[in-house]
This record gives sequence, structure tokens and C-alpha cells, in this order.
Amino acid sequence: MYVVTSTGLVTGRSHVEVARAAVEGGATAVQLRAPELRSRELLPLASDLVALCRSQGTLFVVNDAVEVALKSGADGVHLGQGDDLEAARDRLGPDPVLGISVETPLQARRAEELGADYLGVTVWSTSTKPEAVPVGLDGLRDIVAATRLPVVGIGGIGASSARQVLEAGVAGVAVVSAVGAAADPVAATRDLVAAAEAFEREGAT
Repeated sequence: MYVVTSTGLVTGRSHVEVARAAVEGGATAVQLRAPELRSRELLPLASDLVALCRSQGTLFVVNDAVEVALKSGADGVHLGQGDDLEAARDRLGPDPVLGISVETPLQARRAEELGADYLGVTVWSTSTKPEAVPVGLDGLRDIVAATRLPVVGIGGIGASSARQVLEAGVAGVAVVSAVGAAADPVAATRDLVAAAEAFEREGAT
């Protein structure tokens, strides 16, 4: 269960507040996505979230900012197709986590060749990232089948639809507004975690 922070979803709710709620609610990963901030503003925020997530054993990655991820001590970085993917693994070194967003099986295989650790795939359209290309459940299944890497579905997912995405063979689900815009983001995270855990239990029986 992977929570992506974002501002503007609820007036006055910060990246730190969303991340804290995600950690308290049991999320296994948090991504700082703050395109509104410059690097000099992003670095201290990322450093604060490193400390928060590390205290609870929660994976923490920074979106689209390799240098900030390295300087802050984050667990890794998440990049898109518009980033310099070929240079990313060389700059990061072997240990930090590298996530890459993909839209096709071909991009998935290429990301695997470039040293990605996991893939992010937009399932349904979402107002929090309107430029993302949704692939739907069928497209998601095709990407899962094309790679050995764990795939995380994102885009329009909530507790009621998480099962559909998990049934497509993903390793996990990621959300933005389902937690960041929730009246109670801690409870919303717990609901998503419960949905994922219920699916996992049923698969094990």
C-alpha cells in the first residue's frame, strides 16, 4: 500500500501531514510528489520525511528528483518516461530503489533493462495527474505479464476498487486523493491496507 503525497487536495493539509497519516495508517511506502517546490525547498522536506518514514520502517521515495533523493537519504526515487532513465541507475548506484512509470509492455521491458526495481502504471484517469495515460485493467495485465518486476497500479483507486487492480496481478496499489483528500486520511489508509490484506489472505487459502 503506497501513498503519494500531493498538495491542493485539502486546503491547509501539507505533504508532511499526508505522509504522517499514511505511516500511521500502515502504508508500506510513501512517495513525496511536490512539483510545486524547487530543489532547495524540496530537500529539507524530503529529509524530514526520511526521518518520519524510517522511524516506522516505511519505504520512502522522492518523485522526479534524483539528487534530492540522494542528498536526503531517501530509499530511492520514482521517475517518468520524460526523465533521463539511462543515467538514473548510474547516478543512484546499486542500492537505492528506482521506480519507473510505464504505459506499455515495451516500456516495462526497457525499464527492467535499465535497472528499475518496480514499475508504476496508471490504471484509470485521475485529476491529480491528468497528463498520465490510463491503460485500464487489460493494459495493466499486459504490462504485468511482460515483466518480472513488481508492478504498482495507481490512478483512480480507492478501497472499493483496490481488489480489481490487485486481481490484475500487481504487487500493490498506490493512491493520491484516496488518502490525501480523505476527511480522515489515517482511517482511509487503514481501509486500503485492510483491503489489500484481505485479498492477500484469500489468495493464500
